Formats: sequence, C-alpha cells, structure tokens
Amino acid sequence: MTFAGLRGDCGQCFGLCCVALPFAVSSDFAVDKAAGEPCRNLLADSRCSIHDRLPAAGFRGCTVFDCFGAGQRVSQETFGGRDWRSSPSASAMFRTFPVVRALHELLWYVTEALERADAADVHDELRTARKEIDAVASGTPDELAAVDVNALRDAVNALLLRVSEAVRAPEATPGATPDAGSRERNAAGSPSRTARQGAGASSRGKRRGAKVAVVPRSGKHADLRGVNWRGEDLVGASLRGADLRGANLRGACLITADLRDADLRRADLIGADLRDTDLCGADLTDALFLTVPQLAAARGDAATRLPRHLDAPAHWTP
Repeated sequence: MTFAGLRGDCGQCFGLCCVALPFAVSSDFAVDKAAGEPCRNLLADSRCSIHDRLPAAGFRGCTVFDCFGAGQRVSQETFGGRDWRSSPSASAMFRTFPVVRALHELLWYVTEALERADAADVHDELRTARKEIDAVASGTPDELAAVDVNALRDAVNALLLRVSEAVRAPEATPGATPDAGSRERNAAGSPSRTARQGAGASSRGKRRGAKVAVVPRSGKHADLRGVNWRGEDLVGASLRGADLRGANLRGACLITADLRDADLRRADLIGADLRDTDLCGADLTDALFLTVPQLAAARGDAATRLPRHLDAPAHWTP
C-alpha cells in the first residue's frame, strides 16, 4: 500500500460520495441530502455537473472531501465494478463506503508513519497494523458491516502517538508532554468527514467544552517549539511567523488562525481543524499526519512548503 493507492480516483468510482453520505444545509452545503440519496448535481455518468464551480454554487464541502481511495476500492473490488444504479446491492454499497473510507484514512496515517525514520522502533508494529487493516478493507460487504472501526482507530492511534512522540522529541520542552485529559479527535476523525456529513459544518466559533489555549502576546514570531496545544481551541489565533516546530496540535481547532510564515516542521496535525486557516508561506515540509482534506480546507500560496507526498490544492493563491 502506497500513498498513490490512497488517493481518490473518481474515474474508477460511481460517485459513491455523492450518494452514500448525507449533508445538511450550512455554509458548506446549499441543500439537505439524506444518506443513500443521489446529490442533485450528480450526472448519469457519475460526474458532477457543477464541479468547476462548487464553492460558488454553495457546495464548498465537496471541495474539502477526499475518500482516501475508498470509492474506487468499493466500486471495483468489493462490488466487482457494478454500478449502484443497476445493482440490487446498492444499499450495501452505500453502507460499505464509509467503513472503507475510515479504514483507508487509517492506512494513510500508517503509511506516513512508516516513512518516519526517527520512529523506526514502531515500524514492525505499524507494518503488522497496515497488513491487518488492508485485509479488513478487502472483506465482503457483510464482513465490513461487522467491523468495529472505533476499536481499530484506538489501536492505531496508540501507535501513532508513539510515532508522534519520537518525531517531536528533538523539539520537546518542559511541560510539553501530551495531556491525556485534553480533547482531541481520534486518528480518523478528520474535519473533512464532519463537514461532508453536515455535522457541525457551519461552525466557525468555539467548540462546546473545548479547552481554550492561552496564546502569548508575543504569538507573532514567538518561540513555541514543542508546545502542547492538543485539542485546544485556537480559533482565529494570531501565530504569524511563530516557531511551532514539534508542537502537539492533535485535534486543535485552528479555524481562521493566522499561521502565515509559521514553522510547523515536526508538528503533529492529526485531526486538526484547518478550515480557513492561513498557511501562506508556512513551512509544513516535515509536519506529521497532514491530509489532503485539511489542506483543501485551508488557505495557502506558492510559498507554502508541504510534505513531498502532498500537492498544493488547485484553489490556493499562485
């Protein structure tokens, strides 16, 4: 399994994300849609009739969604290339798709973790986990329906935490160890998934019950190496030019935060909410567990430096 196999290939799918998943009227979606109901913009050839103008048409949520390759796997492997439109198993296909997507998101994180030489001590366990998850994702519809995704997430997240600690260790500072009581989204709880399903997609304020981080007055260009802001509320935080190398930002809410020119190398961003976060000029070359949906939700430019396995979204400023 490589990153190439974990990228969506719409040409090998039958528009499953446009049918299987629900969404609600919000700043991300112009209409309500129930799970299993085809989107009104889905054409007979499984293409989107407004693909070139999704945000303007009120479907911004579609631009920040990625299936991690689950669409083509379910379409071509699980159901043997049968289109849901003519298949008696359409409802099973729609139930299977979200499960395989969650498994593929886990595979994305594990695949990245295996490329981290400084986490070599965890590699054997990661290889075993990847093999097991891939085997589960290859199951029959009935087998996939019985998968305990949360249990798999918990097991993988324990490994990813060890990887995170090893990678961030060179930038660690006193008091920066993970706080087990902090709120965080688990390994497969990406903001793209929430947005796509319409749950809280219109939120732009503080999350109920979230911890609110104390951002120093010198946040701009501040030395914040190894800071522990796991699960913190950093909505609109001014962190331009801040040195956030090795920061623990797992599950942090960074909506509209100013991270222009910030140094985020070795920072753990798993599950961080980057909607409208300004990453122009930021250095993310060695950031941990960054995904395509996170980047698509953020803002960046030609000066934003990304990990080599990720490309800049087409809508970013040249």
